[in-house]
Order: sequence, then C-alpha cells, then structure tokens
Amino acid sequence: MVQEKKEMGQRNVIEEDIKFVAGLSLPWEKLEGKTVLLSGASGMIGSLLVSVLMERPESIRVIGIGRDIEKARTRFGKYWDRPDFLFLARDMNQPFSMEEKADFIIHAASNTHPAAYSSDPIGTMTTNLLGTISLLEYAASCIGSRFLLASSVEVYGENRGDREYFDESYCGYIDCNTVRAGYPESKRACEALCQAFIRQKGVDAVIARLSRTYGPTMLLSDTKAVSQFLKKGAAGEDIVLKSAGNQLYSYSYAADAVSGLLTVLLKGACGEAYNIADPNSDITLKDLSAMIARKSGGKVVFELPDEKEAAGYSKATKALMDGSKLKELGWQAAWDMEKGIERTLEGLRARLEKERQ
Repeated sequence: MVQEKKEMGQRNVIEEDIKFVAGLSLPWEKLEGKTVLLSGASGMIGSLLVSVLMERPESIRVIGIGRDIEKARTRFGKYWDRPDFLFLARDMNQPFSMEEKADFIIHAASNTHPAAYSSDPIGTMTTNLLGTISLLEYAASCIGSRFLLASSVEVYGENRGDREYFDESYCGYIDCNTVRAGYPESKRACEALCQAFIRQKGVDAVIARLSRTYGPTMLLSDTKAVSQFLKKGAAGEDIVLKSAGNQLYSYSYAADAVSGLLTVLLKGACGEAYNIADPNSDITLKDLSAMIARKSGGKVVFELPDEKEAAGYSKATKALMDGSKLKELGWQAAWDMEKGIERTLEGLRARLEKERQ
C-alpha cells in the first residue's frame, strides 16, 4: 500500500491527459504542416490544447495568445525555444493583426469565472465581442483557414421548463437587464458574429459549446463553484457550499473538453454548433460538493455569499446539455464525474505541493 501511494504520488496527471488526447483517433493529418493560432492559451483548456498539439508528430506550428508572458513561459517552458512554438502577449480587447497567416484559429480567450462577471462586466463583454471580431477579421484575411469559437452552455440561459436537455436548437431565457447577463449575451453575440462572417466574408467557422469545465489545469484564481470546491478539497479543507445546491448542471473534465474542441475543429460542419457534454457528468451542486468532500476527507459547510459574489452567480437551476450531435462525429467522454474529480484532486494536490517547495 505504501509503495502504491508512492507511485501514485509520482504520477503526472496533466502529462497523462496530454498524451491521452494526443493519442486519440482523429484526422490529425489535416494539421500536417499547418499553423494553429489559439487565444486564451494560458487558460485551463487552452494550455492543455497547446500541449496536445505540441506533442503530436505532425509538423504543427502553434501560436498562443495570452496576457501574461511570464505565466506562459512557466507553463510552456519545454516548448518555449522550439521554432514551431510562439507566444504572443496580447490583450484581446485590442485589435489583432499578424503578418503570418494561420490555417486554424481557435478563440478560447474569455473571462469565465463569476467574480469577473460582477467585478469587470465591461471587460467580460469586450473580451468576448472585440476578441471575436478581431480574430474573425484575421480569419477572413487568411484564405482557406478555419475558425473555431469556444462558446458556452451559458448561451442557453435559464431552462424554460419545457426541455430536459438542451440541444443546439434550444433557446432559453436570459434577463439582459442584469450585470451578469454580459457573459451569456456576449457569447450569444459571438455566435451570431460567426454566422455573419460566414455569410458576408466567406469564413469557415464552427462553434463548440462547452459545458461547465474543470480539471487539474484549472486556474487557482478561478471562482466557479466547482473550482472553489476542488481547491478546498485539494488543500484538505472543508467544502463551502453557498446555496442549497439543487442546481443541476452538465460538466466536462478538461481533457474531454479539449478532445471535443479538436473533434469540432477537425470534423465539424461550417456554421454548426456542437455541445460538448456527456450525461455521466450531470450532477447537482450539493452532490458534487459531497463527492469532493468524501474524496478529500473533509465535510460540506454552508455559507451565504456576499452581494458581490451573488451578483456573478448563474440563475439557471437546471442546465443539462445534449451531446448527441457531437457524438455523431465520433466524440466520446473518457471520464465520468467521479473519475474526473479524482484525477483533478490528484493533479491539484501535486501543483499545490510543488508551490510549497
């Protein structure tokens, strides 16, 4: 048992995830000799996606865009001096231009945590809107390129009570006269921009709608409920639940989200949107908090959120996504909720331990 624990402690969950996704059966040949431009490269999903592309044997040039060059240097140190990797420190609120032409453009930069929705509502909207416009304009200048928008379950808003699962044609309800509406409304507008650029400028664009995503590459500053639960669990602390926990949502382990994005990028039809979700990762907040507490040896405690926190929370009480359209392209989730949580806790503990050294 001691030896088993020692071996487990030596595992690098993130590296395992990278190798797993890089080894999937996808039409990787479409990326041979191509350049992939990715915004949000230092984020939970973007950083994993960059690493997957860099580990493939095809001659893929990866250009990552992010705000913090030092954080990127730390995350991508093993690739930093390679000629097929370039990192650009850019603010997606500013117009983007680059002489080099990319064959694939992935827009994954966004303020994706509730604290930003209430503390920086303008920045939340502009990063989505201005960043999408800039990269779509760039895509239009790269003849023959493909553009992928990383969208969100948030575009569905609140369930009107007429559907168990959201398919890609569903349109729920969003109260646009709230500070939090900036995130879902701007994501909806980004999808509409894709359609506009398809029609008016001939851009080949596809859309991936991500469910609530978690994983060992998540930012430790992330304020989403699942991220807060996981940080507490990895640190050996009690899990703080700031509601009754009856919200029922779809989740995705980060490596499954990345494999979904790649499936949409390489196999999706122009103009189509695809949900990245699997029913084995549908769970209520209270069951999720209890699962993490059980696996981390803590307990769940209840605490009222302050006004600023509450302003950033989703009002949706049930947001389950139908992922069957993506599965028709051959995608399937590799991890259910329980296994994904176990891997995330293991990976986060390793990161926290490394920071303490």
